[in-house]
Amino acid sequence: MTLRLLFHYMMGTLMGTLPVLGQESAEKQVSGSFSGEWRTYYMQTVNKGALQDFQALATGGHLAYTLRLGKSWELGAALYKTTDLGLGQWNTPDPQTGKASRYEEGLFNRLEPSADMVLLLGNLYLDYHHKGHAIRLGRMKVNTPLINSQDGRMIPTLVEGLWYAYQFPDRYGWQLGIVNRIAPRSTGDFMGIGESIGAYPAGRDPEGRTSLYPGHTRSDVVVVAHGQVRPMESLQLLAWNYYIENVSNSFYLKSQISLGGPWEVAAEWLHQNRLGEGGNGLDSLRYFDQARADLLGVQLRYGNNKSGASLAYDHILPHGRFLFPREWGREELFSFQKRERSEGSAQNHALVITYRKPLVVKKDEATVQAILSAGRHWKPPVQDPALNKYAFPDYTHLNLDFFLTLQDFPGFRPELLLTFKRAHGDLPDNPNLFFNKADLFHMSLVFNYRF
Repeated sequence: MTLRLLFHYMMGTLMGTLPVLGQESAEKQVSGSFSGEWRTYYMQTVNKGALQDFQALATGGHLAYTLRLGKSWELGAALYKTTDLGLGQWNTPDPQTGKASRYEEGLFNRLEPSADMVLLLGNLYLDYHHKGHAIRLGRMKVNTPLINSQDGRMIPTLVEGLWYAYQFPDRYGWQLGIVNRIAPRSTGDFMGIGESIGAYPAGRDPEGRTSLYPGHTRSDVVVVAHGQVRPMESLQLLAWNYYIENVSNSFYLKSQISLGGPWEVAAEWLHQNRLGEGGNGLDSLRYFDQARADLLGVQLRYGNNKSGASLAYDHILPHGRFLFPREWGREELFSFQKRERSEGSAQNHALVITYRKPLVVKKDEATVQAILSAGRHWKPPVQDPALNKYAFPDYTHLNLDFFLTLQDFPGFRPELLLTFKRAHGDLPDNPNLFFNKADLFHMSLVFNYRF
């Protein structure tokens, strides 16, 4: 029985039991509520020299409804929407490179740039929860290190399938997810697993040719497993495993150790290996085109929930590129910075310093949370596609992120993100190597209101 048929069967069975409840009992146990978010999002990217600049303005958000059926059952649905307000020619290609915007197109349906509006029934699920156990069946958001909503755009990444979680307070917990369809961020529909791999730019294969795996990857299911344990008060271990049928397996392990007071140190390891055909039996159409890959990282943190600083280092070893579908979420690694990622690289080094501090604008009325991150990223040569899938140069990355909180309007949380990236080294005279990648300034101004 497919997940979709099972979902309809469970809903029908549940609905069929409701009439047997007495009227007074049903009134006490059945209740519904609306919630949602309205968001207006402005983006601007200024590229180097005469290369084309971009800007875009979108508005939309999502409206959700939750129906509670007794103490343990719940039905939920959410409709997501984004509308192009027509500011700027964000989908007009740059004359020199032939490429349109990279960031601005993510406010809309990047697979159908001409569409002025996107509507997506992103959530449609049945929940059961009891004594720390929770089961969700249907369409939903999930939050894991490699598959997540990554909702720095208008429409987040969503998945369809079955998800189980158990949490014992402060000690241990685990999760198991079986996913058969994914709606990648900034698209307008759910896709099969293989179909979704390649919905974003595919880069180069190890021989330097354009990757041909989009539309040719064979995979029907992703299985995600997670466990966390705190064997002692000062130590926590977290493990995630991502099994992509016929493509790859990715195992991620993170340990966090408290050093006393505000100090904490953490380490991470990501190991990947190919499964089956790596996506396709033909080398030229294969997504996971290597035997394995490994990433190692360490992070030192100081501070509390409100303010603090961290120093992080990640290294992708030279024997394989870190490959995971970027359509499915941002990579929550120690060296991650908004508006870029490390996926597609091997022999990659990244050093990132982050500092966060609340700034009181008006006592007890307004606070600005400021986050500064500065990163230096060393890449393999752009001429080496076996180590550098997207031909990305060495670069320095600066982010300054501001979040405003108003005491009288708790649902209103504007954000201003300022990004600067500068390329390093002697690059060939080819603007494709830095256009929309480095040597740019980017701004995102977002007005969020949750209700």
